[in-house]
Amino acid sequence: MSDSCGPTIMQRAQNVAQTVEQFFFEPSRPDVLAWMRIATGAMIAYTHLVWLMDLKSFFGPDALVNGQVLESLHRGRWKWTYLSGNESLLLATLHEIAAFAAGIAMALGIQTKFSTPLAWFLTLMTVHRLPPMLFGLDQIVVMLSFALSLSRSGDAWSLDRKFGWIIEPTESWRNTLATRLIQLHLCVIYFFGGLGKARGWMWWDGSAMWFSAASYEYQSLDLTWIGRLPTLGSILTHLTLFWEITYVALVWPKSTRPFVLAVAFFVHAGIALFLGMITFGTMMIVANMAFVPVKPHTIQR
Repeated sequence: MSDSCGPTIMQRAQNVAQTVEQFFFEPSRPDVLAWMRIATGAMIAYTHLVWLMDLKSFFGPDALVNGQVLESLHRGRWKWTYLSGNESLLLATLHEIAAFAAGIAMALGIQTKFSTPLAWFLTLMTVHRLPPMLFGLDQIVVMLSFALSLSRSGDAWSLDRKFGWIIEPTESWRNTLATRLIQLHLCVIYFFGGLGKARGWMWWDGSAMWFSAASYEYQSLDLTWIGRLPTLGSILTHLTLFWEITYVALVWPKSTRPFVLAVAFFVHAGIALFLGMITFGTMMIVANMAFVPVKPHTIQR
């Protein structure tokens, strides 16, 4: 056949493979991931400190959720952890202290190639130990720390670099892979979160924002004035739903990405300030930093 017939199936497959390889594995710098590592490590240290301060309520045979409760709730099908539900308080104490220390080391950038995966693993063990007390914050922190464990985020803004263990920020395919995993995970979270909201009538008639503002369970600042502006409440409701469902499509093009990230910032800042979920709102903003562009690589071959 002549070249006028266009590329062959093999050539098209090679082009697709090259595009996929470039998307996931093209070397990139760790600058943005380094800031995400600092925030995630600090949050891991904070959450384990909270658990440590009320250890008996969370761990041991006399905890609110002990081995017997876990068995009745999950019938032996919950995720594995060496914190079985009937663990000793000594083991729980050592575990939480180690997790707190790993979070601090991760945030400061001390031996990050070891401290980051360790912080992720120890946090995962605690999360699997306390599934009925699992919140969005814990899920996001575990997701971020896992992805960061694959990266070289310690190559920048770390004590590793300051003390000479890392000479300079390096470009690596591991940074790109970690970034893509976070980005794709966010797209899944928002898309299915939006679909879940779309099943509720409050998101269709525009009253969801009012019901959120009127809920005293989460309210930290008074937002009930939205009830006097029903049109505003309806606009905010439908804008939030539209943004969440279309996030997966609109966050990738450079022309629409700034708008999508700006809405993400205001949505999660609002959750943090007005609904009392400061830690969750903060970490969702941190997660969206994965879409902040980094300097193109300039590796010498």
